[in-house]
Amino acid sequence: MARSKAFLSPFLVAMAIFSSIGAEAKREFVVGGRESSWQVPSSPSQLNQWAQSNRFKVGDFLIFKYDKNADSVLEATEGDYASCSTAKPLKEYKDGDTKLKLERSGPYYFISGAEGHCQKGQKLEVVVMSEKHWSKGVTATPTEAPAPATEAPSPVSRASTAGSRDGFWIVLVGLGSLMVGLLMA
Repeated sequence: MARSKAFLSPFLVAMAIFSSIGAEAKREFVVGGRESSWQVPSSPSQLNQWAQSNRFKVGDFLIFKYDKNADSVLEATEGDYASCSTAKPLKEYKDGDTKLKLERSGPYYFISGAEGHCQKGQKLEVVVMSEKHWSKGVTATPTEAPAPATEAPSPVSRASTAGSRDGFWIVLVGLGSLMVGLLMA
């Protein structure tokens, strides 16, 4: 009985460490870097400059803040994004506080649902990195990415993630604890 209790404690510690490695914290980005940025920008490329200054990962969230009585967010195809066509959006959001999870790698395209806004630059292309790209040392977080001088500052990440090297050391310490517990049992 004493042997099973001695084994249980280090085993639980090791399980907690392994589960925390897999449960990577996700980040939230307010589109444009500040509240109410989902509107016609002062320059046509402003929203895309903001997006290019950030590194988006699968599981991150985009938060669109806008007047729900005057605007909406449309997820569009690349062609509809380029032509500002609002006729057949992939998805439409009208709540004024839209929180979208980035569920896959690759490009996402968003345009305003308000007439004429997309043509004036209220459109956004977000490229989400694949896991193989961000697991090879690309570690920029929203606060580390430089914003162009004319842009609002990037949002503060609500969580940070451990890099690959940190994960290695966490696993090594966890295994060492497990082994010590087994030897002492």
